[in-house]
Amino acid sequence: MYENESNERKERAILCSVDTGKFDANISIDELEELARTAGAEVIAKVIQARPAPDAALFLGVGKLEEIKEFYQYQDIDTLIFDDELTPSQQRNIEKFTGFRVVDRTTLILDIFAQRARSKEGKLQVELAQLKYRLPRLGGQGLALSRLGGGIGTRGPGESKLESDKRHIRRRIDSISDELKEVEKRRNNMRRRREKDGVQTVVIVGYTNAGKSTLMNRLSDAGVLAENMLFATLDPTSRALELPSGRSVMLIDTVGLVRRLPHNLVEAFKSTLEEAACADVILNVCDASSSEYAEHLKVTEELLNELGASGKPIVSVMNKADLLYNTDDIPTIGRTVFISALRGTGINELLKAIDESLPPDRARATYLFPYSDMGPSNIVREDGTVFSEEYTEEGLVIDALCSIRVMNKLKAYIPGFPEEEEEF
Repeated sequence: MYENESNERKERAILCSVDTGKFDANISIDELEELARTAGAEVIAKVIQARPAPDAALFLGVGKLEEIKEFYQYQDIDTLIFDDELTPSQQRNIEKFTGFRVVDRTTLILDIFAQRARSKEGKLQVELAQLKYRLPRLGGQGLALSRLGGGIGTRGPGESKLESDKRHIRRRIDSISDELKEVEKRRNNMRRRREKDGVQTVVIVGYTNAGKSTLMNRLSDAGVLAENMLFATLDPTSRALELPSGRSVMLIDTVGLVRRLPHNLVEAFKSTLEEAACADVILNVCDASSSEYAEHLKVTEELLNELGASGKPIVSVMNKADLLYNTDDIPTIGRTVFISALRGTGINELLKAIDESLPPDRARATYLFPYSDMGPSNIVREDGTVFSEEYTEEGLVIDALCSIRVMNKLKAYIPGFPEEEEEF
């Protein structure tokens, strides 16, 4: 287990940020605090310095780092956590200047992912992202590698791998990449099998801690861990879901998103996230009670566009609506449903919205089965709703409403079916 035991001393950290005006530094450092607590740290203080740009050598100014060093040197501080990605030289310089261990935002998120991964695929994806990120940072990491067995950023691959030479780590990266290619191949095969069998998919995406796992449990009794923390679950879950119309779909959960999600993680989890690009309907789950809900929706929308999922039917699921006084004050994007996954309110409306957003799965057609080939007529009777049957000189004529899958399978028996057009 990676989680801190209750009797262990928590890592004491100071959070540091530079406010350049590009984004709201206060909101971002508050999220960094949530990330730090999720990783098991105790946040002692938050420091924000307004600058036109981060210092090239020390990220913060020399004077601000002097203040931090002098003020907290007797506070038993372990770590400085920076709300940005540091260069290897910045990390070494800050550690040498302050004497504190230094962790950046990317390392922090990677550490949380290392704690949360449970499946073999998830662990491989996290290890790959960590190794790619740490490879250029191996030389002279000093404090980061001196504390064997403890601290944010030391979980996952393990210290022995980090102390190995770069050639060995590159071999490990190549090995993991090969394993993940096989996993991706199996995932693609499963995806194609679902498409061949006419299985429609609904994918849950959204900002971390928006209630995706709670919604998954509410809809399908999946038994997914649902806790009030960032990245409570990491590995994707798939369950069958029956809709009010009687249609059955595959419901798929995905990893939670966060501002400035490390590029290596986006790449590592791309095969998992690409489920959204192949989905028939996307549920964009958002915490409606958060003051940052609009930004959260934007972060998710940007990643969906990056994955090629633009144009897919999207239902904005505003969760935790029970915490709002008036949902009319919430601007919505596209088709929107207000729910409480925890209390179960609004779920019927959500299921109806999914039903209506799915592409049609049944179509009516007239089939002609020659007397020499009557066997396939039973498929129509078993699968669809038969309106009429008539025996003619050419054969058996059946007017029926069938699934698109059966219709495409039996298109040779539909007179005038345009073979040159794409299948439904």
